[in-house]
Amino acid sequence: MAHQALATTVAALMPQARTELAELVRFRSVADPAQFPRSECEAAASWVARTLQAEGFRDVALVDTPDGTQSVYGELPGPEGAPTVLLYAHYDVQPPGDEAAWLSPPFELTERDGRWYGRGAADCKGGLVMHLLALRALRANGGVPVTVKLVAEGSEEQGTGGLERYAEAHPELLAADAVVIGDSGNFRAGLPTVTGILRGMTLLRVSVDTLEGALHSGQFGGAAPDALAALIRVLDSLRAEDGSTSVDGLASDAVWEGLQYPPEDFRRDAKVLDGVELIGSGTVADRIWARPAVTVLGIDCPPVVGATPSVQPAARALVSLRVPPGVDAAEATKLLTAHLHAHTPWGARVTVEQVGQGQPFRADTGSPAYTAMAEAMRQAYDGVEMAIAGQGGSIPLCSTLAVLYPDAEILLTGLSEPQAQIHAVNESVSPEELERMSVAEALFLLGYARSR
Repeated sequence: MAHQALATTVAALMPQARTELAELVRFRSVADPAQFPRSECEAAASWVARTLQAEGFRDVALVDTPDGTQSVYGELPGPEGAPTVLLYAHYDVQPPGDEAAWLSPPFELTERDGRWYGRGAADCKGGLVMHLLALRALRANGGVPVTVKLVAEGSEEQGTGGLERYAEAHPELLAADAVVIGDSGNFRAGLPTVTGILRGMTLLRVSVDTLEGALHSGQFGGAAPDALAALIRVLDSLRAEDGSTSVDGLASDAVWEGLQYPPEDFRRDAKVLDGVELIGSGTVADRIWARPAVTVLGIDCPPVVGATPSVQPAARALVSLRVPPGVDAAEATKLLTAHLHAHTPWGARVTVEQVGQGQPFRADTGSPAYTAMAEAMRQAYDGVEMAIAGQGGSIPLCSTLAVLYPDAEILLTGLSEPQAQIHAVNESVSPEELERMSVAEALFLLGYARSR
């Protein structure tokens, strides 16, 4: 049986996969030169390019994208007349955050309690390794039955849109019959899942200015307008009393009709402290998949240690807004910008700068490719039926691909199940999930080729 042969091959390849993932994790490939040198991303891109070349990919190229980063592209020709499948992952990662809070170094893949820990292990360097495992297993068992295009993006986490803009200018590059985005994950480890929707996002930098310089809080406090207090006021206006997102003119009452997320499971997955309430209204699935969600990602102001008794003249924040399918991200940006201006108190000067933006996405989960993936996942997971879930995060490229190639079937899978804790400290990947998802992808490529 194809399933057993592929599973045996992938199992034998897992030591190599761990070695390669360790090499990839070692690169501190945060696509933000203000935090990490660009050379780290360039080194990671070169590693991907060399690996694709070693796997027999043709036309391997480091693609310079308009946002100043590099994506890696390569093509593996299939049999004549075979369909083309685009495999996507990204090699850039989120900053590690508080490195002291990691139980092991964030850029050193470490095995602990049956999981592999390291920044990018699941999101999304592990996704790239998943693609490689699937292709290697197929080559060892009769060959890859489709033409494969593989692209590894270099700035997905920053949301700066480099690959999207490059694809729009070179639409032939990523054209395919089907696309597998390896940047999502199972609803729960052991439950094979495809993602049916992605929320879009907008990212804004908000600056508030009130004074020419800091003032003594005893001499001037009480009458001098405090920029930090003004910023806190405007940020507080973005939430209703129950914590729901509240942006003037932006609807926040949609309902999710599919797979539900029990509150007790969400509390455990999110590691909510005892006694702390969840925010918002409606079901958990409504809140994280069907409705907008605002998050204050950071605030620039004096730290507590070393603070002086001063009225602050300036403060700024980075604000993220996630929006569900049916909401245009550009329109949401306008509404959020207008809201920030309207709710800034005391006539304080406020400026709003857009940092990133991506449209939401809804997949056609009834398409033939999804039928092929459902069968592949059922085999790889020993009879467990495929689930369809939402994803509160954003992958801006999906919407771009859907516009450029309206006939392409776009599937979202990956390794970012809840225990992976992507974007947080102690991110990890389950080797078992990596193994099974690689088998599922190989089986999908076989099944999809037969269905065309």
